[in-house]
Amino acid sequence: MTPASARDPFAAIAPGLFVVLWSTGFIGAKYGLPYAEPYTFLFTRFVIVAAIMAAIAAMAGAPWPRTWREAGHAAVAGLLVHGVYLGGVFAAIHHGLSVGVTALVVGLQPLLTAVAAGPFLGERVSGRQWLGLTLGLAGIALVVAHKLGTGGGLYGLPFTVAALLGITAGTIYQKRHGGRMDLRTGAVIQFAASAAMMGALALSFETMMIAWSGEFVFALAWLTVILSVGAITLLYRLIRLGSASKVASLFYLVPPMTALIAFFAFGETLSPLALVGMAVAVVGVALATRG
Repeated sequence: MTPASARDPFAAIAPGLFVVLWSTGFIGAKYGLPYAEPYTFLFTRFVIVAAIMAAIAAMAGAPWPRTWREAGHAAVAGLLVHGVYLGGVFAAIHHGLSVGVTALVVGLQPLLTAVAAGPFLGERVSGRQWLGLTLGLAGIALVVAHKLGTGGGLYGLPFTVAALLGITAGTIYQKRHGGRMDLRTGAVIQFAASAAMMGALALSFETMMIAWSGEFVFALAWLTVILSVGAITLLYRLIRLGSASKVASLFYLVPPMTALIAFFAFGETLSPLALVGMAVAVVGVALATRG
């Protein structure tokens, strides 16, 4: 039998491409957050993405949900994946929690998803996958170990925990209820709902002031087009192609990849321990996603 990756080139390149794109989210946050408060930043981003996806859906004649129930499922998944996850990550970094510690906490998602996928999705997680997931967690710990000593801003920790719960619940909810969702019109609903959520939070807790610098515009453009359109679409395609626990295991590669991108973007060096951790994480993901 011909492997799925041989029949579908997308299936072969999508996981690696997703990891690279998703990893740049932390880099974009580092560029943009000095110029806007987190909820204001995300509100602006989500409004633009919703408008872009609405235009794409209109030009393609994409179908809208047939019932209010389907539209509600799309909105809930969007609030979890975009609103709670990104809101938590951006707020944590804004409140001083280091990117390394934030990545470590959010990196627990594959284990949490594997535990929840059984009762909620009926997926069986094999012993080999559990071993791979555990190795992935160990690899993340090694990658960010040298940052823990400087990871102040513990006030941001609850926001990171909320982000972890949001992306985990969102992955499972999308797998269970989003199978019929058109990715174009569904994205309009998801980002519009998330924009409303971020707008309410920004009005309640922030000044909503933006310093329109070149760095902020670049970060906003990258996070809007590459992350919110490209990476999120890839995530949902991957969820449809494979089990939730296998897709979640790809998130183990995000902290090592983020460290690698930061090396080239900001000159941040990688310690020998971090390089070992990257290798351990790669092995763990290979075990968890094999077959």
